Amino acid sequence: MIKARGLARRFASRQGVVDAVRGVDLDVAPGELVGFLGPNGAGKTTTLRMLATLLRPTEGEAVVAGHNLRTDPVGVRRRIGYVAQTGGTDAGHTVEEELVTQGRLYRMTKADCRSMAADLSARLDLDGIVGRQVHTLSGGQRRRLDIAMGLIHSPRLVFLDEPTAALDPQSRANLWEHIRCLRAEHGLTVFLTTHYLDEADALCDRVLVIDEGRIVAQGSPEELKRSVSGDTVTMTVLDRARVPEASRIAERTCGGIQLRVQDTTVVFRVGRSDAALPVLLGALHDAGVQLAAVAVQRPTLDDVFLTLTGHSLRDEEN
Repeated sequence: MIKARGLARRFASRQGVVDAVRGVDLDVAPGELVGFLGPNGAGKTTTLRMLATLLRPTEGEAVVAGHNLRTDPVGVRRRIGYVAQTGGTDAGHTVEEELVTQGRLYRMTKADCRSMAADLSARLDLDGIVGRQVHTLSGGQRRRLDIAMGLIHSPRLVFLDEPTAALDPQSRANLWEHIRCLRAEHGLTVFLTTHYLDEADALCDRVLVIDEGRIVAQGSPEELKRSVSGDTVTMTVLDRARVPEASRIAERTCGGIQLRVQDTTVVFRVGRSDAALPVLLGALHDAGVQLAAVAVQRPTLDDVFLTLTGHSLRDEEN
């Protein structure tokens, strides 16, 4: 659905030339839900705007929805939906008016626009408010309207730029379900940008991590977390005298990485705790070592970002 090679974009500023995107290569297959993860200013939105034909690349090529970005931008626009971070609705219009107007811009008939508007309103929980003006909608309702406008012409690929930015937790969770349905129930390919770690983890089949205009890693959230960090296992030994033995067993059975002991607690990292823990617990039982507690902490995408870039993505959000 998307194949890009060497996409780059430079901007002139008072300080000189700024390389916002520096040779991005990416592939998105039909039906994927792909997240573009990175801090503010990393190049996410610039890349998205290039793929959606809103910015011309300084360098590079791309084929989007079967059409060349440079030679056939109109063909690309006809086959994609684009939902900007700030939306694009008129506060004085009703929900139905906005949807019909958007459809008419794609040269749909009025009858088709109204039919599609009714369908999208039902799918995105807008059917009870189609007669209300946009300025009366909540943040979550307005964001669902933005998505409906991006889908009015039945694209097979939709770009979502920071779809849940500034929404409250309940509205975010609600919108997540609607985004999942776009792919699961309607077969759309979804490409979304976000700097919310939990959003990328919860929604995406695959994540592309961008920093300073370059993609620094890609893979499923689980693949990225396993490849960089591993799981942290913390076990508390009931008998203080058996702590050294418990430590040796952990090292022997799990190959405990970064193993450290503090008082009655043994902490170490392991590639896959689901495979290692049964072996470890069996060995401890056989040796007569009793545990007061055992806990596993899975790595996060922030751990991945910190390892790859040397700084935390969470720091960029504050």
